Amino acid sequence: MQILVVDDDALAAEMIGAVLESEGYQPLLAESAIEGMEQLNANPDVGLVISDMNMPLINGIEFFRELREQGNQLPFILLTGDDPKQAQQQEAGLDACILKDFNLDTSLPGLVSEVLNKR
Repeated sequence: MQILVVDDDALAAEMIGAVLESEGYQPLLAESAIEGMEQLNANPDVGLVISDMNMPLINGIEFFRELREQGNQLPFILLTGDDPKQAQQQEAGLDACILKDFNLDTSLPGLVSEVLNKR
């Protein structure tokens, strides 16, 4: 399954991509929400979106809202350096919100499986 990773920090995106690859997923990387939209339009087989919260121009929640306004109902995981509960409360429609920290290599795979199994 292809998973779109949107993060303006190239190093973080590469690390997330490596974690996803180790779990058998095919990560597609985008450096902005705009590039993420382009990736989604070019790759209809994407099954999940993982996006950073704090990005220039369009943040992760704005990206999520734009997808929903366009009728895109893909599962969406938001990564944040702040309190994930606060971000989840700000946008209740998110499938999940996780702290973007050094434990992502162990916490993200289980969360991806959990979100995909809900669908």
